[in-house]
Amino acid sequence: PDLSGYEKYGLGNVKYNISKIHVTAVEFPSASISFIPGTGIKLVIGNASLTIDMSWNIRTWMFKDSGRSTVYISKVFVTAIISTALDNTSHTAISLASCRTTSGDIDIKLNGRN
Repeated sequence: PDLSGYEKYGLGNVKYNISKIHVTAVEFPSASISFIPGTGIKLVIGNASLTIDMSWNIRTWMFKDSGRSTVYISKVFVTAIISTALDNTSHTAISLASCRTTSGDIDIKLNGRN
């Protein structure tokens, strides 16, 4: 979905809109899944990265501008514990018991004017 809103800065508001958000690349160079007896599944993703392209525009009382942007997020680490159990109708119930995510680097390139 698009992101839009405004932020107050100094003497006025900055209105922004981020649209046409597309994930263009995802890499999982290190991923593993293991079983945790009595709990469920542990998923570990190491050193992942993703690239996102989007359009943006901003408007203030003094100026307006728009363009395209590419965001590259790298050194992403995720550890998730997924619980599995049987519910009262004997169907498998799955829930996220815990999740920890960190990212190391974020590189943003702004290109003016679409």
